[in-house]
Amino acid sequence: MENTELLQAMSGLISKVIKTELEPLKSDISEIKSDMAVLKSDVAVLKSDVAVLKSDVAVLKSDVAVLKSDVTVLKFDVAVLKSDVAVLKSDVTTLQGTVSGIQDSVKRLELINENEILPRLQNIEECYISTYERYAQGISQIGNMQTDITLLKKVVTGHSEQLDKLQKIS
Repeated sequence: MENTELLQAMSGLISKVIKTELEPLKSDISEIKSDMAVLKSDVAVLKSDVAVLKSDVAVLKSDVAVLKSDVTVLKFDVAVLKSDVAVLKSDVTTLQGTVSGIQDSVKRLELINENEILPRLQNIEECYISTYERYAQGISQIGNMQTDITLLKKVVTGHSEQLDKLQKIS
């Protein structure tokens, strides 16, 4: 066999080997290309989603900044309220002492009322009632006396006139 024939035989053999060995590779490459196209599409969707997520994260960062500011204000307000509560506790303690003193004073006043003032008022009331009853009787007596005095005046006037007449005659 000659070189040409040998080359042809080898060329045919290489062609067969290449065809048998390369065909599955071509098929695999075709599948890889198809998968790459799907992956490119998926990556594009992911990029779009990441852009949306970045936008959402930016909004969240803004919201978190506002919340931090609000929390700072709330912390300050809570500190003020704590201070106010401390003052109120102090005031309540003071008021409790004052109320206790007032309660003691009220008890003393109730005892004074019960033991001293009420008995005196009852005594005064009894005096006024008895005086009223005497005056009530005296009023009816005064009315009778006025009637009697009026009658006496008429009688005296009548007698005076009669005496005057008698004096003039004599």
